[in-house]
Amino acid sequence: MGGRRGRLISASDRFTAIILIEEATLAGARERMACIELEISQRTLQRWRSDATPLEDQRPYASRPAPLNKLSEEEIQAIVEVTNQKEFQSLPPSQIVPILADRGIYLGSESSFYRILKSKNMQHHRGRSKKPTSKPISTHCATGPNEVWMWDITWLPGPAKGIYFYLYLILDLYSRKIIAWEIWLEESAENASILVRRGVLSEHRTAVSEPLILHSDNGSPMKGASLLETLYSLGITPSRSRPRVSNDNPYAESIFKTCKYRPSYPISGFEDLTHARKWVLSFVQWYNHEHRHSGLNFLTPYQRHTGLDQEILEKRREVYEQAKTAHPERWSGEIRDWTLDDEVWLNPERVKTETFEKKQIS
Repeated sequence: MGGRRGRLISASDRFTAIILIEEATLAGARERMACIELEISQRTLQRWRSDATPLEDQRPYASRPAPLNKLSEEEIQAIVEVTNQKEFQSLPPSQIVPILADRGIYLGSESSFYRILKSKNMQHHRGRSKKPTSKPISTHCATGPNEVWMWDITWLPGPAKGIYFYLYLILDLYSRKIIAWEIWLEESAENASILVRRGVLSEHRTAVSEPLILHSDNGSPMKGASLLETLYSLGITPSRSRPRVSNDNPYAESIFKTCKYRPSYPISGFEDLTHARKWVLSFVQWYNHEHRHSGLNFLTPYQRHTGLDQEILEKRREVYEQAKTAHPERWSGEIRDWTLDDEVWLNPERVKTETFEKKQIS
């Protein structure tokens, strides 16, 4: 019967313990020693034997006051109704809560949304993808937009088996904004050169002297002579993943997964090149301007890229401060952290390792 102090012991186990201790004492054992063998105190045994107290533990039946921070039924129903609105019915609470905060509305914390949806059997992982895992990894640091770009190529299924279209895409490390994209019928360094020039023009960097890094993996289009010549002529520094390291370009890989697991993604294949380009155009519009990125504290890439992030996050903080002032009993600590790091690393793990090694050397 051993265990932590204050544990619940069933009435049947208590009755059995009383019988066993009585048998032991009749056989000549000391009651105190018998209690020690069962890992209970003599005072506990006396309480179990007393007619003044019931044998069954009464703690499960105790009447306790409701917590001060408990949401009312009306507030719970309001959260359920909001999540069932057409605008939010396909979004998780991690997306819904920031959207409401941007509108000056606070109904409850993100964890409260999840808890209520789970209690109503409305919280389930959706889509074809597996549950996401966080795996930070690679080398460069960005403190603003257009300092580090990442690019990669992925295939899109065509109208028949064995026919593919190739999506070229450039992503900004700091803001996660899609800088430029295009779909071609083949992989080549010439196509990549065209895409880089488009990205430079779209970001108005033709007369900008600030350094820009373009990171990629080690595919042949990434190492082609025409692309390298274009990068040098534009003052862009090429960067490539470490040999035999498959996850050194994680953000580019991640956006392709986001793309291919969109509900409207035609998994049976695109009809033709025009169909593929139209679909990707709508995806890029959604991703840059509507998708609230979890890595950006649920800002859109466009908001982060254009410098609107501080104003929006400050408004969210004010909404939460007002909610805490209205119901301080519901907050056991500080409000939600609506801030973003000023530095974005392509490989934060490596930075920590190198810092630790330097300390050891010194």
